[in-house]
Amino acid sequence: MRPPPSKAEVLVVGGGMAGLCAAISAQKAGATVRILEASPRHMRGGNLRHARNIRIPHDGISSYSPGIYPVEEFARELTEVSRGDGDAALIDMLASRAADLGEWLADQGVVFQTKHIPFSRRTAFFLGGGKAATNALYARIEALGIAVSYETPWDIDTLCELPSAAVVLCCGGDQADARQRFINRGTPFNVGAPMEGLIRAGAAVAGVSGAVHLVAVDARSPRHDGGIVTRIDGMQFGMMVDAQGRRFADETAIVGSRRYSIWGQTIAALPVPSATLVLDAGGMAAMPRLAFEPIRAANLGEMAALIEVDFAALSCSARQSGRVRKAPFFAYPVVSGLTFSCHGLRVDTRARVKMGDGSVSKNLFAAGAIMAPAVLHIGYLSGTALTISAVFGRIAGEEAARHALG
Repeated sequence: MRPPPSKAEVLVVGGGMAGLCAAISAQKAGATVRILEASPRHMRGGNLRHARNIRIPHDGISSYSPGIYPVEEFARELTEVSRGDGDAALIDMLASRAADLGEWLADQGVVFQTKHIPFSRRTAFFLGGGKAATNALYARIEALGIAVSYETPWDIDTLCELPSAAVVLCCGGDQADARQRFINRGTPFNVGAPMEGLIRAGAAVAGVSGAVHLVAVDARSPRHDGGIVTRIDGMQFGMMVDAQGRRFADETAIVGSRRYSIWGQTIAALPVPSATLVLDAGGMAAMPRLAFEPIRAANLGEMAALIEVDFAALSCSARQSGRVRKAPFFAYPVVSGLTFSCHGLRVDTRARVKMGDGSVSKNLFAAGAIMAPAVLHIGYLSGTALTISAVFGRIAGEEAARHALG
């Protein structure tokens, strides 16, 4: 761990979307700011690096988002996915403050895709993906003269000693904690130490400990940081079998965007939480392009040996389902990959950390994944994680600067 940084009026812990927005907002409000980032420079940006799009409400058609997506509709969807367990005041704040988010991000240098974009009236796509958005925001940080300390992780005991008037926690949840049993699709630096330390110290808890959002990923993916490219799709073109070679689900039951999370949860619930997508020649021809090459076999007997399942069970599954018929055969090993955890801190509408006794911290703020469960509880709404990060990052930065400057 590096030595404590020099004094700044506002210290931002974490250099992803939430932290970058917080730092920019605090600096523009007149405070001196420093970012403490756990990762080395080449891995900066948190999970923003792996993002493609961000959910933004808007009252009219724009160059990067067709159609209309009213603030009221966004707020209603947030309430629905949180099943009424999300903080209503935070939901309203998020929906209303997200309305100018596209323009604000563009002013900071983020470029949105305006040509050949997937139809989505709810989300805007980053030109060049999340890595380009990360680089744009860091360029803005550098232009504003905001200092960044890389490879500087902090726990709650050290945070209490930091030389600053206000601290903004934007260091994510605990999805990279070594105790998690799933492949972590995102940054390996979100280990949850500040969050867990604050909870032990009496901070109010949001969400449910142990609850996570999962999707199906290739079992050959790296333990951390594989991102969206490791996701497995195309189950409807083949047959899903468990560790014994038995078919365990209807591959065509869910084909909308919810299929990713449903498969992730379904596989995690298996007695042995792993599966294999098996395809025949026709199924393979229909498959989308995936990151890893498929396992290939001339016949089902050879395939059973390669994927280490019982040949009789695999053959029976193929015969009964009628979904795998014509050689050659192909397979992808599948496990559950963790996108985010659903456990975090409660905050008020000024992004101040709430305590379990009902009080509110005066100089400790939080934004992003560390407080997202206060909005979504254990729910999921695509593109919203970055919206929460950007909106509450801006709020936290503004409020931290206001406190620091008196």
